[in-house]
Amino acid sequence: MFDVFSWPDPLPLSRHARIRSQQRSMRPQVIDTIVDHGTCIRVRGADSYAIDKAGRRRLKAELGDRFREVEPWLNAFVVVSDDGRIITVARRTRRLRRR
Repeated sequence: MFDVFSWPDPLPLSRHARIRSQQRSMRPQVIDTIVDHGTCIRVRGADSYAIDKAGRRRLKAELGDRFREVEPWLNAFVVVSDDGRIITVARRTRRLRRR
């Protein structure tokens, strides 16, 4: 599993995002992975990050065997405001749509 103490400082979370990440069992490492390797889509004045198929392939090549540790959490998205603060995190229940 992830080692919390060796991970760099995560992005700042809003109070809402902190509560939602706890409720949805989203670790800070997973949130950072989605933001770092995910596809960014501008939605309603904020950036929404999610891992698409190409992102999964890149992440699998980068992590190797450790990919299995993060794979269950990759079906999620992270919404980031313009000032870099994470607004919310959630699991995706629908497919990723691009406009």
